[in-house]
Amino acid sequence: MFGRLLSGVVVGVEAKLIEVQCDVGGGLPSFQIVGLPDKEVSESRERIRSAIRNCGLTFPPGRITANLAPADLRKQGVGFDLPIALSILIASGQVGVPASRLLIVGELALNGDVRSAHGILPLALEASHNKLDGMMVPADNAAEGALVPALSIHPIRSLNEAIAVLQGVGPRFVMDVSAAAAGEMTQKPVEHDLSEVRGQVAAKRALEIAAAGGHNLLLIGPPGAGKSMLARCIPELLPPLSFDEALDVTRIYSVAGLLSAGEVLVRRRPFRAPHHTISYAGMVGGGHGIPGPGEITLAHRGVLFLDEMPEFDRRVLETLRQPLEDQFVTLARAGVSVRYPASFTLVGAMNPCPCGHLGDESHSCACAVQDIRRYRRHMSGPLLDRIDLFVDVPRLTPDELMDTPLGESTDIVRERVARARERQWERADATGAASNARLVPQEVRLQCHLDAEGSQLLRRAITRFGLSGRGHGRVLRVARTIADLVGSGDIGAAHLAEALRYRSASLLRDS
Repeated sequence: MFGRLLSGVVVGVEAKLIEVQCDVGGGLPSFQIVGLPDKEVSESRERIRSAIRNCGLTFPPGRITANLAPADLRKQGVGFDLPIALSILIASGQVGVPASRLLIVGELALNGDVRSAHGILPLALEASHNKLDGMMVPADNAAEGALVPALSIHPIRSLNEAIAVLQGVGPRFVMDVSAAAAGEMTQKPVEHDLSEVRGQVAAKRALEIAAAGGHNLLLIGPPGAGKSMLARCIPELLPPLSFDEALDVTRIYSVAGLLSAGEVLVRRRPFRAPHHTISYAGMVGGGHGIPGPGEITLAHRGVLFLDEMPEFDRRVLETLRQPLEDQFVTLARAGVSVRYPASFTLVGAMNPCPCGHLGDESHSCACAVQDIRRYRRHMSGPLLDRIDLFVDVPRLTPDELMDTPLGESTDIVRERVARARERQWERADATGAASNARLVPQEVRLQCHLDAEGSQLLRRAITRFGLSGRGHGRVLRVARTIADLVGSGDIGAAHLAEALRYRSASLLRDS
């Protein structure tokens, strides 16, 4: 006899439907799963056998063949346990053929309980796209699947409950997505407030510009100057995630299995701060079978912070060049190619030299010139060319640490950032670029007009600083953001001059 059900597999952040076919025939008892399954799928045979028996059902004798079609697509994950078990029961006549088309996913425990699985949100989106009648998911994943509107979700806790759903008597889960979105998108309390950072007025201004335009930023200063604390304030300055952006981020974290218990939507913009010992695969993505997302994808719609940036392996740093430009990364492995989104703001922090005290008035630098050059050579010119803002963060004097009054709070600065972003979104209706940092060259020419004084200033700066074509465009984008922060429709010479200051930090002057 023959049974057929639908399931799915996640490739990157997109899902593909899989037809689970099962044939129960005569011959010597055997159980095979074919269709290019990975090891965890092949191991499901014993889980399925025990779950069926422990639920009071009969595991059929004879030759059992389960096929996962299409056969040329690699299948991985434990979510195929439940659909394979149900298709066996249909093929053996213990369960009737269902009248509705459901996408079924779930891991089976030996006693027949259904455990949660990864990647429910992209699977639910695919089920909705293909106009299926609904989706059968583990109860712990029901709220995640219900984020997709107009999709009927059937939460189950055991194999017996799954059988009841197939027979049309199982439970359904309905969630008001609009209400959930409103609750999830509420602005959360600030964890790292700018007012807690003493002094560093210039660095705080650079943070505001970076947040307002989505610009990449590099903080350069001695140990203890406050670089890491400044960097952790940036996510609080960014506008809250919209519901669509939150779905985008949640889909990634669902695939990676990083959603917290009970978490439906990712509420905050991601802030990823990998250690400098991270590997190439950890940064870009990888793993056995279908490559999983790396740090640059987990930072999508948020901030990727690299502390002690020159300590990272140069090969790892060079992997950032293409995602910073294209906002996605493509991973090609044997038999599979996946594309992950990677639209993030890069924030780096580094010392000016190996000992960290170059230019520090309170400590003398003990580094040789060749050591300093070797230290900075870890970051190539093309990578530095993709950074918009270079900011010196000097060590504060005792008077600055003890007597400087508190500065503006994050809430005040965030309001200015939000207004600047609104101006960019209004222009995005015509250009498509949601932030100034993402303007393509044609959009730069249309939106970044300079007067005669500004044109002469930029011409001199190109000669003095040796700006490349990419660097020239980034200066104009930063100037556009500075103008947006003050509500100016045109870019003035003062806006351009401030943008140029961020291309003349100590790293550029001394390299």
